[in-house]
Amino acid sequence: MKALGYNLDKIRNIGVIAHIDAGKTTTTERLLFYTGRIHDIGDVDEGDTEMDWMPQERERGITITSAATTCFWRDHQINIIDTPGHVDFTAEVERSLRVLDGAVTVFSGVDGVEPQSEQVWRQADKYGTPRIAYINKMDRIGANFKAAVESMVQKLGVRPLPLQLPYGEGDQFGGVLDLIKQKLIIWDPNSKGAKFEYREIPKEYLDDVQAYREKILESISEVDEEILTKFLEGQPISEAEIHRGVRQACIRREFVPVVCGSSLNNIGIQPLLDAIVDYLPSPLDRSFIEGLAPNGTGESAKQQRRPTPDEPLAALAFKVQTDEYTGRLVYVRVYSGKLEKGSYVYNSTTGKTERIARIFHMHANKRTEVDAVTAGNIAAVVGPKELVTGDTICDPENPIVLEKIEFPEPVVTAAIEPKSDADEDRLSEALYKLTQEDPTFRYNVDPETNQMVISGMGELHLEIIFDRLKREFRVEANMGNPQVAYRETLAESVEVEEKFVKQTGGRGQYAHVCLRFEPLPRGQGFEFVDEIKGGIIPREFIPAVQKGIEESLSSGPLGGFPIVDIRATLFYGSYHAVDSSEIAFKTAAARALTQAFERAKTHLLEPIMTVEVVTPEEYVGEVITDLQSRRSQITSMEVRNNAQIIEALVPLAETFGYATQLRSISQGRASYHMQFSHYEIVPASIKEEVLKGRT
Repeated sequence: MKALGYNLDKIRNIGVIAHIDAGKTTTTERLLFYTGRIHDIGDVDEGDTEMDWMPQERERGITITSAATTCFWRDHQINIIDTPGHVDFTAEVERSLRVLDGAVTVFSGVDGVEPQSEQVWRQADKYGTPRIAYINKMDRIGANFKAAVESMVQKLGVRPLPLQLPYGEGDQFGGVLDLIKQKLIIWDPNSKGAKFEYREIPKEYLDDVQAYREKILESISEVDEEILTKFLEGQPISEAEIHRGVRQACIRREFVPVVCGSSLNNIGIQPLLDAIVDYLPSPLDRSFIEGLAPNGTGESAKQQRRPTPDEPLAALAFKVQTDEYTGRLVYVRVYSGKLEKGSYVYNSTTGKTERIARIFHMHANKRTEVDAVTAGNIAAVVGPKELVTGDTICDPENPIVLEKIEFPEPVVTAAIEPKSDADEDRLSEALYKLTQEDPTFRYNVDPETNQMVISGMGELHLEIIFDRLKREFRVEANMGNPQVAYRETLAESVEVEEKFVKQTGGRGQYAHVCLRFEPLPRGQGFEFVDEIKGGIIPREFIPAVQKGIEESLSSGPLGGFPIVDIRATLFYGSYHAVDSSEIAFKTAAARALTQAFERAKTHLLEPIMTVEVVTPEEYVGEVITDLQSRRSQITSMEVRNNAQIIEALVPLAETFGYATQLRSISQGRASYHMQFSHYEIVPASIKEEVLKGRT
């Protein structure tokens, strides 16, 4: 097949992001159906959607892994990534947003902005991703378009720009009012929404349509001087000019265009496709991608690549997938140049050269082989053995390192052991492959118990991993109950002196360090400060001191938990002209860290989760009583559509089994959403229990 996409202006790389159950996958299925990419509409509840292709996704009715596909609309190529909504799979959203140019954020017309909506919105903010908002489920009882738009203002702090209004709401919802064309659009249910017609706007909606259209003109006149002049002089402004103004405002992220519909009832999808083409950016709109020269420093190290096939190759690996036919599939976004089958590329992150054996154009788990892929496109490659998420591949003659992708740390662990000796090697191999796929999944051997321990973002995350071990990798294993991923830190500053002296008859080992260890604010990680002056420790040994501490941070003296949020300052020491070495200074630094934790007051930290419970009024008392028994702090309560919304901060250790308990309390009528908030100090009495359980 020929190379993908040369006309960059007609390419849209977009993601579909939202809170769980807002209708992302249902919406994506309709986008593919109306563009002719698929010939029938899948249903999440029936388990036959194209994009949720994993057995676990179809059984549970949720998206677990991001899936990529391509479709065409109005002569434009739209590369779509459908992302998960569940917080346990936040890595899939993070890496998708890193490589996309724009996004469609799906909100429920009943619930508006929900907790995970805020999370994915912040992730998109981090990468400066322009977005349009699609208010879905306008056919549901309790749907309220204006309230959903207002929740964007209140919870996201953005300026929504409605381009449509719903024609009725709830069971009266029958179509959308197009504010730019000033027409009512009605869909034919007998054609599965493929046919629709424009009608005149009913009289009772004329005032609303006129008022909202005036707001559009006022808003876009802020970003387009030509439109401003016409607006002030009362001249007519054409549809093309309005589209141009909305596009500018969207790409600059000054306003968020808002459309609405009901994906399940096949209403509103074609205008959403028009909005994707009209308002979201093409690769050309980002003008260039920035990176660094390998091993470069300062301003001179900065590199830029324009999104054209004529520039040197620069591409970012953002996803690794284990494939039973091809082994390893690595998804890449090509920012500049051209990636060709059979070519050799330079991995500037690792410094290694690898060969691209095959290139695929992906549609969920289906693939079409192509000879090349050009700037602005997304594809999957086979061949590179060591290419992992976040690595940059580039032209060997013009190396560049693109910004890596940052992922959150796991908060839940569980012990796992093979059922037989035959499963032991297969388990290690399978876990290695899964860590290659999922940057938020880790495994290691606990040095105290000699058990294999796996770590992830939540109970569901580990449950899915365990299920995949059995189904995909055919590994029989037992998994223990989930445990909390605690952290250790210092409660006060302490200075320690450590001498490492070893005489063996020949050349000995000598290192002498004086270090000050101080606690840092939560979430600051580790910081190393070098205050050595006058060469009392030679410069070549300073990195060894830092490395010795960093390598010891993974297992703290209290209970073997990782050490976080400390600063280590090296302020004095000495060396021996013959016996000093890097290994001696590494050892001395590691011992100094242990000594600091023995001498100073320490804290055990636990992950705190934000929990939102949606419950009928009659169960509020029992729900609050149960939350309070879990050491929670109730942060807010509000009424939304005849249901009570309770928000609380709850220690992760107290949330295990909460789903079952909440079902029991509310007779199955309440639901909850939970996501990581921050780490907090564990109370002294509970700290003793936790550490006792580690001994």
